[in-house]
Amino acid sequence: MINKLMAFIILLLVLALIDVYVFQAVLTVSKNWTGVVKPIVRYGFWVFTLLIFITILWYAYGDPYRYGTQVRNLLLTGIFMIYFSKLFGVLIVLLDDIQRGVQWLSGYLNLGKSVEPSTTGNAIPRSEFLAKAAVITAAIPFAAMTYGIVSGAHNYRIRRRTIYLPNLPKSFDGIRIGQLSDIHSGSFFSKTAVKGGVEMFLKEKPDLIFFTGDLVNNETSEVKEYLEIFSKLQAPLGVYSVTGNHDYGDYKSWSSKEAKENNFQDLIQAHNLMGFDLLMNENRIIELSGDKLAILGIENWGAGRFAKYGKLQEAYAGTEEASVKLLLSHDPSHWDAQVRPNYPDIDVAFAGHTHGFQFGVEIGNFKWSPSQYVYKQWADLYQEGNQYLYVNRGFGYIGYPGRVGIPPELTVIELKRGIA
Repeated sequence: MINKLMAFIILLLVLALIDVYVFQAVLTVSKNWTGVVKPIVRYGFWVFTLLIFITILWYAYGDPYRYGTQVRNLLLTGIFMIYFSKLFGVLIVLLDDIQRGVQWLSGYLNLGKSVEPSTTGNAIPRSEFLAKAAVITAAIPFAAMTYGIVSGAHNYRIRRRTIYLPNLPKSFDGIRIGQLSDIHSGSFFSKTAVKGGVEMFLKEKPDLIFFTGDLVNNETSEVKEYLEIFSKLQAPLGVYSVTGNHDYGDYKSWSSKEAKENNFQDLIQAHNLMGFDLLMNENRIIELSGDKLAILGIENWGAGRFAKYGKLQEAYAGTEEASVKLLLSHDPSHWDAQVRPNYPDIDVAFAGHTHGFQFGVEIGNFKWSPSQYVYKQWADLYQEGNQYLYVNRGFGYIGYPGRVGIPPELTVIELKRGIA
């Protein structure tokens, strides 16, 4: 309790310090305002801060789950957005403080007086300029993140790619594979938008559908309201799925080991109810006109800190005679760590997991995201020799309930016989 109390006090002190700095900019910007606007803005600033602190107190010592995960996520996101944005304003105010500190120190040491450059007209004094710059600088990321929630969270995009495989049998030439990943149903706030995304996907009429993991955030109950929607995902050659790191309930405190295990069994049942063929370190062979294509699927396996449940050797067993092998593996780091070094005949791997960090820039062939500093392969199609990896940017979101510059993705990959 003492450790928790100390952490809570330190958090509030840090946030209060941020507010004190930002308030200096508010004071400067509003100093020439008249009427009731000035006191409303100045007193309102601290009233709003007090409400945030009360919310944090309730979250730390109350019951944030009482009104459901949606309310809890909304509150956490709002607080994060506010203070993350304020940090940008703090940097500008610090510049002003440093400037004034240097001027004061210069005068105190009698090293010369700071002389303001002569100006004409209605030029803005430097400190007021910086104060306004601080307010604007703080407003920009807040506006961007707000837009990312309102417009970006469900702004689904179809991404189409063609992969040429010299060993692809004629029976499978032109086969269309639809992939979606990282649904994270516990984060959704618009059932209508999710339904729209599924309908958009189905209009592509894929022959196969792959789901590459993370159906939920923490517990299977999150997907209950969406089972009917995702059960509409159907394809002539089947719908195949695997588990992701969030599907095991590893990030939640459970009352017992049995409760956690029951939750995972419920997850397996949820895949069955939706009509997904869940591959738990196993494979399926699809045969057309005597030609064989193998679909391998493993449980989550990450090269980094994430849990390693996957057993690729088990999934691979029995696929030796298949002309083409396709692998579903949630974490793209698996490709370099195990797939390429040990299984050179796995032609295409399908992954997700990164979300593209839900933030970045993509213009033409240029793409950037903080995700690239963690994952070598973080979005789109990669090739090494005769092997390919496609990393889906994700259908849903987690943490921040939106996307800025990295929209949610629905992938359609066509396999063609030949050499690219």
